[in-house]
Amino acid sequence: MKSMTGYGSADGPAGRANLFIEVRSVNQRFLDVKLSAPREYGPWEAELRRRVGAAVSRGRVDVYVGRQSGTRKAIVKVDREAAAAWIGAWRKLKREFGLEGELDLSLLQGRSEIFHTTERTRPLAAELRQLKGLLDEALADHSRQREREGAHLCRDMKRSLRALRTITGKTARRVSGHAARRRRRLETRVRELVGKDGIDRSRLVQEAAVLADRADVNEEIVRLGSHIEALEDLLVGAGPAGKRIDFVLQEVNRELNTVASKADDLAVTNLMVDAKAEVERLREQAQNLE
Repeated sequence: MKSMTGYGSADGPAGRANLFIEVRSVNQRFLDVKLSAPREYGPWEAELRRRVGAAVSRGRVDVYVGRQSGTRKAIVKVDREAAAAWIGAWRKLKREFGLEGELDLSLLQGRSEIFHTTERTRPLAAELRQLKGLLDEALADHSRQREREGAHLCRDMKRSLRALRTITGKTARRVSGHAARRRRRLETRVRELVGKDGIDRSRLVQEAAVLADRADVNEEIVRLGSHIEALEDLLVGAGPAGKRIDFVLQEVNRELNTVASKADDLAVTNLMVDAKAEVERLREQAQNLE
């Protein structure tokens, strides 16, 4: 059980460069990988994304790759045509205005259109193995932190599930025989209104049975117990379970609403309010789970 929120990092040498990798993640419904890496690593971006996707199944994941080169070798290129144009212009000015002095290189100093400096690059394919290894280290560090956070979430959710199971048990005891009691109350009330001889006994029993059946919540109580067991299994299972937990909690909430609407009992209504509060806590925690 892992949280979607986490951080991991790794650094180390790669050829003549040093690499630093950070992995950060936050909650998001689906997987969204944002990769920031030197442009030299552009051809490997798809492979790096696949590596992240194999380690993380859900959430927004920001991956930063920093690269610091070792010794740099510069290449200086001279634009001879631009240099000739500048020299010619200076000579023309000298003739026209009768200027004294000799032309020297200081006149061309700082002319970016004449001197072009580039860094001598070397093939980076040799860095790929080290890059993948460091990314795996950062993802492992990221995973360990998410597992620690997931363990805290799991403990909190188990407490809420225990509370939900206790409420379900209290509700089951409260509604036990509720349908029969409701039928008897209905019969008594009808006799009071129309008198014993003014009603069709068989029709009264039939209508009372229908009303009592509508108020019966035993099936909902059984399904609630089943859903709670499913949630308990998901919390101790392996692999991502956040989406499945959220789906089961929707079913739990539906059953609670049905019980609250069918049971004509203030005590049961109050129990359902408490149960829905626990479900809301569970849903908030499930939003953080992978």
